[in-house]
Amino acid sequence: MQEPWQRGGRTPQAADLSDSMSNNEFDNPETPAVPPAAPANPVPTTGTTVNSSTASSDNKGGWERDVLEKLALFAVKEQRARRRWSIFFKIAGLAVFVFVIWTAFNYTKSDAEPVGTHTALVEISGTIEAEGRGSAAAVIPALDKAFAADDSVGVILKINSPGGSPVQAGMINDEIVRLRKEYPKKPLYVVVEEMCASGGYYIAAAADKIYVNKASIVGSIGVLMDGFGFTGLMDKVGIERRLLTAGENKGFLDPFSAQNPKQKEYALQMLAEIHQQFIDTVRKGRGARLKETPDTFSGLFWTGSKAIELGLADDYGTVDSVARDVLKAEDLVDYTQTEGLPERVLKKFGVAVGGGVAKSLMRGSGIQLR
Repeated sequence: MQEPWQRGGRTPQAADLSDSMSNNEFDNPETPAVPPAAPANPVPTTGTTVNSSTASSDNKGGWERDVLEKLALFAVKEQRARRRWSIFFKIAGLAVFVFVIWTAFNYTKSDAEPVGTHTALVEISGTIEAEGRGSAAAVIPALDKAFAADDSVGVILKINSPGGSPVQAGMINDEIVRLRKEYPKKPLYVVVEEMCASGGYYIAAAADKIYVNKASIVGSIGVLMDGFGFTGLMDKVGIERRLLTAGENKGFLDPFSAQNPKQKEYALQMLAEIHQQFIDTVRKGRGARLKETPDTFSGLFWTGSKAIELGLADDYGTVDSVARDVLKAEDLVDYTQTEGLPERVLKKFGVAVGGGVAKSLMRGSGIQLR
């Protein structure tokens, strides 16, 4: 026996759907049709498949990628940290190296505490000028330390100088005179090796005694002011000098202008005055030992043996022989102030060339004891 739905050709689901549409759409036209809700877990249509292994693989690949990114970032941070520490240690090592070199170059015997009886040594080498080892600023502190040392029995001033500034030489001479009065039991002896001329002898004249080698150059008691005149060359080249001054002598001895007789006479008087100061200093320092001749203060210089005959020096001797035989303290402690590492490096690589040229130009018209 057939069921009613079989005879009508409709399934129960179709009948229910038809009845529903009839009741909602046609019976109540104001009420919109509501489509059936989608099932909670839709079944994929035919031809569509879900590969669970692929989804699992994608999740696994994302996790591995995150780990790799974190490892790479950590490696980069570690590399940066190592680089920073490497730079730090390199800079620290360089600083330690520079400090060691600095200390080595600046170390002198006077920096250490002398042990036992000794002879203090101070050296003047090269031109006597406002800067350098021959300046009053370098020599006077060294002399002060040498005299003040409790264990020093005397001071040897070794001079190898062609001369230089009368001002610097005069300042050192005055300090030696003062120290000899303050420390009357400590003699100061000058030892000349190669040369002790002009400004160098200006300093040496203040010593208790002067020791030389028979071939040393001693003397040159005189003053000079040197320069150049370019007026003839400028006329040939066609260069015009335009010098404007306020004060008739402001362009004193200008090398690019014709020499003024009045200014020349004034310069000669000034040189004579400084020369007389030099003469008075030598006479005071040497006293009765000096055997004056017409050439003594003429600017001439003599050998060490001739200087002894003229009373400009006292005897033959070296630093070692004077310390050993005269002062009876052959142990030497050097109190000379030496140049530090920066000055040596700058001079080595010629950084101070500009300053040297400027000083040379200024020195060209300056007054010199040479």
